[in-house]
Amino acid sequence: MTSLYGNTLAKQAFAAALDGGSLHHAWLFAGPEGVGKASFAMLAARRVLAGPGQSDDFSIPSDDRTQHLIDSGAHPDFRKLERLPKDDKKPDQGLARSITVAQVRALEPFLGVKPTYSDRRVVLIDSADDLERNGANALLKNLEEPPPGTVFLLVSHAPGRLLPTIRSRCRLLRFEALGDADMRSALTDAGAAPGEIDELVRVGQGSPAQALAMAGLDVAGLDKALDALAKGDPSNAVRAQLASSLSLKAAQPRYEAFLDRAPRFIAAQARNRTGEALRSALDAYDAARNLAASALGLSLDEQGTVFEMGGIVASLANRR
Repeated sequence: MTSLYGNTLAKQAFAAALDGGSLHHAWLFAGPEGVGKASFAMLAARRVLAGPGQSDDFSIPSDDRTQHLIDSGAHPDFRKLERLPKDDKKPDQGLARSITVAQVRALEPFLGVKPTYSDRRVVLIDSADDLERNGANALLKNLEEPPPGTVFLLVSHAPGRLLPTIRSRCRLLRFEALGDADMRSALTDAGAAPGEIDELVRVGQGSPAQALAMAGLDVAGLDKALDALAKGDPSNAVRAQLASSLSLKAAQPRYEAFLDRAPRFIAAQARNRTGEALRSALDAYDAARNLAASALGLSLDEQGTVFEMGGIVASLANRR
């Protein structure tokens, strides 16, 4: 049994199209990251391939053959495109930057034969945002002239960045951030500590995945430090202490959480400003976002990065 949280209308729309015999050949599951789009896409793929007689809530019996084949990568009528490891021999060394055109073109033999177990096959792309330009163009050719029985499921966190021609060939299902009640249910079922759930609901902003990534990291403490910095840090004492504590090897997860929280904090501050104060906050947001993006990608010194980020946040005190 697999639990799904929130976004009932989107799920009902897909089920109605499938059960009513009007299933479009391409679907775009769009919305914020971490709200369950990819999880639902996997369940939708299973339901398409398993055929009629499935439960209305997309639940999966423990002995479901279709799901076992999908999970093991052995279903002949299912393909999933996602970023691959940079090095096949070192899968723990990170993922490639994009889904390549070679991966898309590798679908051609799969699409060139009839489905094996039914009259349908499924291609799931998670996420379509990761397609390199040539890969997106190669995919477009398949979307324009889909082989009979083929269903494409595209997951996207930023559909505005996709080729307009790709978007126009997909039926859009929009997924929204989860409400607090669904967030609590999702976090509880995921095993989050009961005493931490309220805080995780706050920082998750409707995304269970985002919330769980912050579990056990004392995000409240990071937010308190950011608030102190935003009030001014003329002696550099706050940022120095924060830089020292987050530069420890054991603090790497919390350091990454800080890089995620700082731009969000500045964005929240900007919402309450106007005029020159707003412009200053927007400049600080751009600087913080750029620093956060480059810090991990370029392996910048943790202590220096935190100190610099603290200075950006502290600059908010100069113009209110």
